[in-house]
Amino acid sequence: MEIACLDLEGVLIPEIWIDFAERTGIEALKATTRDIPDYDVLMQQRLRLLDENGLGLPDIQAVIADMRPMEGAREFLDWLRARFQVVILSDTFYEFAAPLMAQLGWPTLLCHKLETDNVGKVVDYKIRQVNPKRQSVLALKTLYYRIIAAGDSYNDTTMLAEADAGILFKAPSNVIEEFPQFPAVHDYEALKLEFLKASNRNLSL
Repeated sequence: MEIACLDLEGVLIPEIWIDFAERTGIEALKATTRDIPDYDVLMQQRLRLLDENGLGLPDIQAVIADMRPMEGAREFLDWLRARFQVVILSDTFYEFAAPLMAQLGWPTLLCHKLETDNVGKVVDYKIRQVNPKRQSVLALKTLYYRIIAAGDSYNDTTMLAEADAGILFKAPSNVIEEFPQFPAVHDYEALKLEFLKASNRNLSL
């Protein structure tokens, strides 16, 4: 049996932090793992910027409440779930993801957790484990599943490499150039075709 593992932000939904940065005018919050591959360094920078600007979880959630999945994402996900078991592997947080998961039909999501104080200030974050996307793929392989994974940024590449087949989706040119071993596509129709090619079953559109 095969499992499709997908990144969330940049693959199915917009980058939450970029949207939040645009709404608050805090340019430095636009940084993602595409810019700072070390997730711990990135999150420490985000927490510092939130604290300096007096912003907390309610402010971020207000932005998320207005967000929608990327155009065509729900239809793609429904198509994929009809052909594969699907698991979303993300570096987002459950506190962020719920409204968007509802819009996507509540797919299985493995991600992280935020810690806040009694007024909603984000004081810490709990990473599920080190390199969680790769570790999740490894764990699923021990159950004798065949894994096809898709992601868009540096922090997805260890997941793609560990999977039986990896696909870059809407990745920036520097990631595509650095990881030429992965096919790179930019729309959901092309992504469907890559999943069909990667599958060891006789599937059709």
